[in-house]
Amino acid sequence: MLRAGDVVVAGVSGGADSVCLLFMLREMRKKIPFTLLAAHVNHGIREEAGEDARFVQALCERLDVPFFVENADIRKLAGQQGCSEEEAGRRARYEFFGRILREWENGGRRRIAVAHNLNDRAETMLFHLFRGSGLKGLGSIRPVREGGEGPDVIRPLLGVSRSEIEEYLTGIGEKWCIDRTNEEDTYTRNRIRHHILPYAEEAVAEGAVAHMGRAADILSEAADYAEQEAEKAYRRCVLSESGNGMRLSVEEVLKLHVFLQKQLILACLERLTPARRDITAEHVEAARALFTEEGNREICLPRDLKAVREYGTVRFEASGGEEGLSREAPPERTLPVLREGETVQIRLSDSEILECEAFIYEKTMNIPKNPYTKWFDYDKIREPLVIRTRRTGDYLTISENGNRKRLQDYMVNEKIPRGERESIPLLAEGAHILWIIGYRISSHYKVDGSTKRILQVRLRGGR
Repeated sequence: MLRAGDVVVAGVSGGADSVCLLFMLREMRKKIPFTLLAAHVNHGIREEAGEDARFVQALCERLDVPFFVENADIRKLAGQQGCSEEEAGRRARYEFFGRILREWENGGRRRIAVAHNLNDRAETMLFHLFRGSGLKGLGSIRPVREGGEGPDVIRPLLGVSRSEIEEYLTGIGEKWCIDRTNEEDTYTRNRIRHHILPYAEEAVAEGAVAHMGRAADILSEAADYAEQEAEKAYRRCVLSESGNGMRLSVEEVLKLHVFLQKQLILACLERLTPARRDITAEHVEAARALFTEEGNREICLPRDLKAVREYGTVRFEASGGEEGLSREAPPERTLPVLREGETVQIRLSDSEILECEAFIYEKTMNIPKNPYTKWFDYDKIREPLVIRTRRTGDYLTISENGNRKRLQDYMVNEKIPRGERESIPLLAEGAHILWIIGYRISSHYKVDGSTKRILQVRLRGGR
């Protein structure tokens, strides 16, 4: 959570938890030299809110900790943002904390310290469980929340119960503010706090809150592992992708365990929208049905997303994203004639390179079975080879006796999605297609008993 040189702003409301947090960080600073700041947001909802701000200011002056305060009209913000007062208050606090850290930038890591404790973690776990949640939600509050480009959030008190916190403060003779709204049953979390958790401790199992904390650790680890495996599955199953969406192989997805299928679907949707909480189990199951049930169709999902089954693929896309799913069409390039031992590389896109090499064929060589490495009989090629996309009249040879098939007919028969056909790179000699890159080659150019020279073409970065 902490290392020397960090800048840490602690959110201090004046309640027991945040006062304990401030004392804990102050003690930790004796062992780990970091900059400690304290911040307080006056929400303006309770009459005694001003007294809380003055209490925290006096405490920080006594402890010699720089103090920052901001007054915010949370009711007004909630109306403007269309959210609850609780959510508006959370946003206001983190925005304020972030501003303080930007002003105190000194080259070290930036940290926001908040006072969530073991009881908060148990309350959040039950809240998510009752409302419906997956592994990530059941893992509840985490000790560290990575902030991406912003500061990370640390929770040093997450393993400490509320009763331990109050006992500690009482033992050192420190007081704290009482938030009367926490005593009311207006909020769902308060009802869990006042009725469910005390009953669990008294009538079900002593230490229930601590047990839930350990379970949250296990569930968080399981969620991390599931995300890691889903990322591996993503790389195996995705055929093409762009900023607007991705296309997955039905065959590859169905090889996965049902649980991992669902995690993969979530991973795809999270790439298209950060609002995972709008994606329910019903949405994931409806998307999974596109893989398990035959027939081309589509479904609409929250946040203007949709999922479409087309032939042997399913694509997830954001609004207006179909055109962006196919890779960018490569510019037309002519392949130079290569001598034995020569190699040339041609860039198809930012992530794909076509590597071509010529060499003498020996009968003991094994023809590669890799779908992205192909051998051609170089002596059968009479005209300059061109890398391009499809044109009217393109064809390939589909049998040893010279039978031809139009490229259009091949793509339809192979159920290549219409949105991809115009951007698939081709290796062509005139209208004769040597290789539909990523698919099959023309039988006419295959290596046979009379082959003397090989043209090897390899796609680097291809799926």
